[in-house]
Amino acid sequence: MAGQLKRPRRELRDRIEREVKKRWQPQVRARARRRAATTDGLVVSTRARVGFTAAPGTTDDARIRDIIQALPPEFAGQLFTARAQGATEHQLQQIASDGLARMYFRADNTRARGPGVEVTDIEQIEIQLWSPGTR
Repeated sequence: MAGQLKRPRRELRDRIEREVKKRWQPQVRARARRRAATTDGLVVSTRARVGFTAAPGTTDDARIRDIIQALPPEFAGQLFTARAQGATEHQLQQIASDGLARMYFRADNTRARGPGVEVTDIEQIEIQLWSPGTR
């Protein structure tokens, strides 16, 4: 149809667009996952009940918290690997919880090493690829 039409018919245009997306999107997603697992990491935004395993009588009772935290690439890699291997939703949430415990509560394991952090009753959780404007 070269030279006959200035614009393809709607049906042809939609078909071309579908084919391009079918081949292009998996490559873009794979590249983004690779970048998150090796250099960029992820951002977790959650509203959940968070508490600490601590000595009796302390004030570390669980309470609902809104947390937005960047996680390093190792947690992105763990999440992607677990998902590809068919991990359950609970297992994926546990990986994200471990990352939040380490980065948010223990400041990348530089403080508060003693108490165990417990994340339960997750009301919402959103995990995004990190981009320079997110931190």
